[in-house]
Amino acid sequence: GDGKARLKVSVSAPAEGGKANAALIRLLAKTWRLPKTAFTITAGPKSRRKTLFIEGEREVFLEKVKRWLEKYPRAAPWF
Repeated sequence: GDGKARLKVSVSAPAEGGKANAALIRLLAKTWRLPKTAFTITAGPKSRRKTLFIEGEREVFLEKVKRWLEKYPRAAPWF
């Protein structure tokens, strides 16, 4: 509707003391082979819906996501 891509992710870490946020960043960093320091939660740190900033070269990141989606087509983000 608004032109933004969304990715639904679940982690098993409890939502206390930032544990779920840290688990989310670890998962995404491992999945896309990026350093954890490349991720910053810019909105919703205490909410189920978060906005993340991913630092790095846009084209490199998009290529990583494209390869990931080809490998896991059911993981396609909601648009």
